[in-house]
Amino acid sequence: MPDPNSDALSFMLSRRSRPAKTLGVPIPSRAELAPILTAALRSPDHGKLEPWRLIVLQRGALLRLADEVSARGPALGRSEEEIAKARTQYATAHLAVAVIEVQKPSAKVPEIEQSYSAGAVCLALLNAALASGWGANWLSGWASHDRGFAEGALGLAAHERIAGLIHIGTETSAPPERPRPDEAEVITWLSE
Repeated sequence: MPDPNSDALSFMLSRRSRPAKTLGVPIPSRAELAPILTAALRSPDHGKLEPWRLIVLQRGALLRLADEVSARGPALGRSEEEIAKARTQYATAHLAVAVIEVQKPSAKVPEIEQSYSAGAVCLALLNAALASGWGANWLSGWASHDRGFAEGALGLAAHERIAGLIHIGTETSAPPERPRPDEAEVITWLSE
Protein backbone atom coordinates (compact mmCIF):
# COMPACT_ATOMS: atom_id res chain seq x y z
CA MET A 1 0.00 0.00 0.00
CA PRO A 2 1.47 3.41 -0.91
CA ASP A 3 2.33 5.96 1.74
CA PRO A 4 1.05 9.21 0.17
CA ASN A 5 2.49 12.64 0.88
CA SER A 6 -0.74 14.63 0.68
CA ASP A 7 1.01 17.96 1.37
CA ALA A 8 3.36 17.46 -1.58
CA LEU A 9 0.51 16.41 -3.87
CA SER A 10 -1.61 19.36 -2.75
CA PHE A 11 1.30 21.69 -3.56
CA MET A 12 1.77 20.14 -7.02
CA LEU A 13 -1.95 20.45 -7.78
CA SER A 14 -1.94 24.15 -6.91
CA ARG A 15 1.57 25.30 -7.85
CA ARG A 16 1.81 28.40 -9.99
CA SER A 17 4.80 30.24 -11.39
CA ARG A 18 4.91 33.93 -10.58
CA PRO A 19 5.65 36.43 -13.37
CA ALA A 20 9.28 37.55 -13.11
CA LYS A 21 8.22 41.20 -13.32
CA THR A 22 6.31 40.75 -10.03
CA LEU A 23 9.34 39.45 -8.12
CA GLY A 24 11.05 41.94 -5.83
CA VAL A 25 13.04 42.09 -2.64
CA PRO A 26 13.77 40.59 -0.29
CA ILE A 27 15.39 37.64 -2.00
CA PRO A 28 16.62 34.45 -0.35
CA SER A 29 19.93 34.65 1.50
CA ARG A 30 22.64 32.14 0.65
CA ALA A 31 21.50 30.02 3.60
CA GLU A 32 17.87 30.17 2.44
CA LEU A 33 18.84 29.41 -1.16
CA ALA A 34 21.03 26.42 -0.25
CA PRO A 35 18.22 23.87 0.34
CA ILE A 36 16.44 25.08 -2.81
CA LEU A 37 19.58 24.40 -4.86
CA THR A 38 20.08 21.05 -3.13
CA ALA A 39 16.50 20.03 -3.93
CA ALA A 40 17.00 20.93 -7.60
CA LEU A 41 20.07 18.70 -7.83
CA ARG A 42 17.98 15.68 -6.79
CA SER A 43 16.47 15.64 -10.29
CA PRO A 44 16.43 12.51 -12.47
CA ASP A 45 19.88 11.91 -13.89
CA HIS A 46 20.26 8.78 -15.98
CA GLY A 47 23.71 7.29 -15.56
CA LYS A 48 24.67 9.76 -12.82
CA LEU A 49 26.25 12.01 -15.45
CA GLU A 50 25.24 15.30 -13.81
CA PRO A 51 24.74 16.93 -17.23
CA TRP A 52 24.13 20.32 -15.67
CA ARG A 53 25.53 22.95 -13.34
CA LEU A 54 24.14 26.07 -11.71
CA ILE A 55 25.25 29.70 -11.80
CA VAL A 56 23.71 31.91 -9.11
CA LEU A 57 23.28 35.39 -10.59
CA GLN A 58 23.18 38.17 -8.03
CA ARG A 59 22.19 41.79 -8.67
CA GLY A 60 25.54 43.06 -9.98
CA ALA A 61 25.86 40.14 -12.41
CA LEU A 62 22.28 40.62 -13.60
CA LEU A 63 22.95 44.31 -14.34
CA ARG A 64 26.08 43.35 -16.29
CA LEU A 65 24.04 40.79 -18.26
CA ALA A 66 21.44 43.48 -19.04
CA ASP A 67 24.23 45.54 -20.61
CA GLU A 68 25.44 42.48 -22.56
CA VAL A 69 21.91 42.02 -23.96
CA SER A 70 21.92 45.64 -25.14
CA ALA A 71 25.28 45.08 -26.84
CA ARG A 72 24.37 41.73 -28.49
CA GLY A 73 20.89 42.63 -29.71
CA PRO A 74 21.80 44.97 -32.59
CA ALA A 75 24.48 42.57 -33.86
CA LEU A 76 21.81 39.87 -34.08
CA GLY A 77 19.33 42.12 -35.84
CA ARG A 78 16.94 42.26 -32.88
CA SER A 79 14.42 45.09 -32.80
CA GLU A 80 14.61 47.80 -30.15
CA GLU A 81 11.46 46.31 -28.59
CA GLU A 82 13.00 42.81 -28.41
CA ILE A 83 16.20 44.21 -26.91
CA ALA A 84 14.32 46.28 -24.33
CA LYS A 85 12.19 43.28 -23.27
CA ALA A 86 15.22 40.99 -22.92
CA ARG A 87 17.23 43.68 -21.12
CA THR A 88 14.41 44.21 -18.62
CA GLN A 89 14.46 40.50 -17.71
CA TYR A 90 17.96 41.01 -16.30
CA ALA A 91 17.90 44.69 -15.28
CA THR A 92 14.89 44.37 -12.97
CA ALA A 93 15.87 41.03 -11.42
CA HIS A 94 17.49 40.72 -8.02
CA LEU A 95 18.31 36.99 -8.09
CA ALA A 96 18.26 34.33 -10.79
CA VAL A 97 19.81 30.91 -11.12
CA ALA A 98 21.05 29.90 -14.55
CA VAL A 99 20.69 26.17 -15.12
CA ILE A 100 23.44 25.20 -17.52
CA GLU A 101 23.09 22.05 -19.59
CA VAL A 102 26.48 20.33 -19.80
CA GLN A 103 26.47 17.59 -22.43
CA LYS A 104 28.72 14.68 -21.47
CA PRO A 105 29.91 11.83 -23.67
CA SER A 106 27.98 8.66 -22.91
CA ALA A 107 27.36 5.43 -24.81
CA LYS A 108 24.30 4.74 -22.65
CA VAL A 109 22.64 8.14 -22.13
CA PRO A 110 21.63 9.97 -25.33
CA GLU A 111 22.04 13.74 -25.55
CA ILE A 112 18.27 14.25 -25.52
CA GLU A 113 18.00 12.53 -22.12
CA GLN A 114 20.73 14.80 -20.80
CA SER A 115 18.70 17.79 -22.05
CA TYR A 116 15.61 16.41 -20.31
CA SER A 117 17.62 16.07 -17.09
CA ALA A 118 18.66 19.74 -17.30
CA GLY A 119 15.00 20.66 -17.84
CA ALA A 120 14.09 18.59 -14.78
CA VAL A 121 16.59 20.62 -12.75
CA CYS A 122 14.88 23.82 -13.96
CA LEU A 123 11.46 22.57 -12.86
CA ALA A 124 12.74 21.19 -9.56
CA LEU A 125 14.47 24.50 -8.81
CA LEU A 126 11.31 26.42 -9.67
CA ASN A 127 9.13 24.18 -7.51
CA ALA A 128 11.59 24.15 -4.59
CA ALA A 129 11.63 27.96 -4.58
CA LEU A 130 7.82 28.08 -4.67
CA ALA A 131 7.52 25.42 -1.96
CA SER A 132 9.89 27.50 0.17
CA GLY A 133 7.48 30.43 -0.02
CA TRP A 134 9.30 32.51 -2.63
CA GLY A 135 7.92 33.66 -5.94
CA ALA A 136 9.71 32.09 -8.90
CA ASN A 137 9.61 31.98 -12.69
CA TRP A 138 11.45 29.99 -15.37
CA LEU A 139 12.50 32.17 -18.30
CA SER A 140 14.80 31.91 -21.30
CA GLY A 141 14.58 34.23 -24.31
CA TRP A 142 16.66 35.01 -27.37
CA ALA A 143 19.73 36.11 -25.42
CA SER A 144 19.97 32.83 -23.53
CA HIS A 145 20.00 30.93 -26.85
CA ASP A 146 22.70 33.12 -28.40
CA ARG A 147 26.17 31.50 -28.32
CA GLY A 148 27.89 34.89 -28.16
CA PHE A 149 25.89 35.85 -25.06
CA ALA A 150 26.26 32.43 -23.42
CA GLU A 151 30.00 32.22 -23.99
CA GLY A 152 30.87 35.90 -23.63
CA ALA A 153 28.61 36.93 -20.76
CA LEU A 154 28.53 33.69 -18.75
CA GLY A 155 31.77 32.02 -19.85
CA LEU A 156 30.06 28.84 -21.10
CA ALA A 157 32.07 26.25 -22.99
CA ALA A 158 31.08 25.06 -26.47
CA HIS A 159 29.37 21.94 -25.06
CA GLU A 160 27.26 23.97 -22.59
CA ARG A 161 24.05 25.91 -23.03
CA ILE A 162 21.52 27.73 -20.90
CA ALA A 163 18.56 25.45 -20.13
CA GLY A 164 16.73 28.14 -18.21
CA LEU A 165 16.94 31.10 -15.88
CA ILE A 166 14.99 30.68 -12.66
CA HIS A 167 14.14 34.07 -11.20
CA ILE A 168 13.46 34.04 -7.44
CA GLY A 169 12.19 36.77 -5.15
CA THR A 170 9.31 38.07 -3.12
CA GLU A 171 6.02 38.16 -4.97
CA THR A 172 4.76 41.75 -5.10
CA SER A 173 1.40 41.00 -6.75
CA ALA A 174 -0.55 37.82 -7.39
CA PRO A 175 -1.52 37.09 -10.99
CA PRO A 176 -4.98 35.74 -11.77
CA GLU A 177 -5.27 31.99 -12.21
CA ARG A 178 -4.74 30.97 -15.78
CA PRO A 179 -6.61 28.29 -17.74
CA ARG A 180 -5.18 24.80 -17.37
CA PRO A 181 -5.10 22.03 -19.99
CA ASP A 182 -8.28 20.12 -20.72
CA GLU A 183 -7.27 16.70 -19.40
CA ALA A 184 -9.65 14.92 -21.79
CA GLU A 185 -7.73 16.42 -24.71
CA VAL A 186 -4.17 15.74 -23.55
CA ILE A 187 -4.41 12.39 -21.72
CA THR A 188 -4.75 9.09 -23.59
CA TRP A 189 -5.33 5.81 -21.76
CA LEU A 190 -4.14 2.58 -23.39
CA SER A 191 -5.12 -0.74 -21.88
CA GLU A 192 -3.81 -3.06 -24.60
